[in-house]
Amino acid sequence: MKANGTGQAALLGGLIALGLIWGGSYLKDAVHIWKQADRVVSVKGLAEREVQADLVLWPLSFSVAADSLEGLYDAIDRDRTKIIAFLLLHGFDQSELSFSAPTVQDVWASQYGEQRAPQRYRADAVLLVRSNKVEGVKNTQPAVAGLVSQGVLLTQSYEHKTQYVFTGLNDIKPDMIAEATANAREAARQFADDADAEVGGIRAAQQGYFSITDLDAYTPEIKRVRVVTSVDYLLE
Repeated sequence: MKANGTGQAALLGGLIALGLIWGGSYLKDAVHIWKQADRVVSVKGLAEREVQADLVLWPLSFSVAADSLEGLYDAIDRDRTKIIAFLLLHGFDQSELSFSAPTVQDVWASQYGEQRAPQRYRADAVLLVRSNKVEGVKNTQPAVAGLVSQGVLLTQSYEHKTQYVFTGLNDIKPDMIAEATANAREAARQFADDADAEVGGIRAAQQGYFSITDLDAYTPEIKRVRVVTSVDYLLE
């Protein structure tokens, strides 16, 4: 019975020793992994480009007035025909033009007493040019004064202003992401030099949002495309 107890104690001791050896090896590997994880540098990479807008939205808003609704709609058709003829003359296609429903107002309904407008009805309408002819729009806009001389009352508002759009973002995305990542790696390399280390693989990366803004207030047809990526690099 005593011999059996001695054998069990020896077996238990052997298992404990084996566990300590295995545990020590595991702990060593864990410490190594932890130290690797601790040697990380987080950097940001930037990529920017200037691109030309490839779509323009040019709303030509105008206003008409008349004593009757029938006369009002005749005036709308008359001015719309003049604007379309003007645009076709300057190289735009009929397919690039669209006309939205006019907004009609009974001016007298909001006025009291004898101080009434000479004509009861007023309509505001918009003819939209949607075109890829960006330079064509820029060259034609100064000539719209000719419409005024034809009796077209053009109006301006913040709501109806010319918009320049860049639609080719998907075509330049891959190159810009690669450029931003390369820029981030260069920044990581500078940190690594200070730490007497080398840049290893990417531990984590996050692509930022692409932003498209006007180059400035005077050249909205030129856009600045920008993206910032955040990258964590291992240091070796």
